[in-house]
Amino acid sequence: MNPLIAPDARSHGARTALSVNLNKVALLRNTRHLGIPSVTRAARLVLEAGAQGITVHPRPDGRHIRAHDVHELAALLKDWPQAEYNIEGNPLHNLMDLVREVRPHQATFVPDAEGQFTSDHGWNLPADVVTLRPLIDECHALGVRVSLFMDPLPEAMRFAREAGADRVELYTEAYARAYGTPDQDAVLARYVAAGQAALAAGLGLNAGHDLNRDNLTTLLRAVPGVLEVSIGHALIADALELGYAETVRDYQRCIQRAFDPRA
Repeated sequence: MNPLIAPDARSHGARTALSVNLNKVALLRNTRHLGIPSVTRAARLVLEAGAQGITVHPRPDGRHIRAHDVHELAALLKDWPQAEYNIEGNPLHNLMDLVREVRPHQATFVPDAEGQFTSDHGWNLPADVVTLRPLIDECHALGVRVSLFMDPLPEAMRFAREAGADRVELYTEAYARAYGTPDQDAVLARYVAAGQAALAAGLGLNAGHDLNRDNLTTLLRAVPGVLEVSIGHALIADALELGYAETVRDYQRCIQRAFDPRA
């Protein structure tokens, strides 16, 4: 038995859901004033191909996803009641206004600075609990599930639960960077431990950042009970070569292999 695979890794629910992050579609669109590529068209195509959700991360500077995209996607998703809508961002910046207006299925709180190039760290817990708790309570009052973007620190998971979070999203850039190197197993073990700690604290578990078709299956085989992966940059890059539909199907095959090695 692989020592990195938790014995109960597959005992916490159904197969991992794939949520497609559409930020990079919007980034390309924003380089011209023609409205192409269409963010809503991309959403429809990936949902038709079998994605279980849509993720967007509207930043205050509007460099990619913008407020109108958030609303247009919410309208589109009314035709897809089985799909989930996840909006990411810093609740101290522009996220909460959008959550109040749209009421997505999930709000993922990310501690980004304004103008930050990309997300690169999780919340500092327990220090941020006081800040996060009232915002999480507000989301719950709106009927919105909350996930906290977190580094793989097992000791922090109980504080995420104390803050009121429903889930945590493990920030997987360190794993992606170590994948295929001599450090892979040691780094992956940190994610296994963090995932186990999250489950023990009563949290649901998501994962995302720099996941791709090469490293996704290994992560899901090892880390217990991942409910959702949010993938954007690599998936959209793959779609430039393969098309949206075949790319989504290939990521779904990567997920299936984690649950059934014969797939």
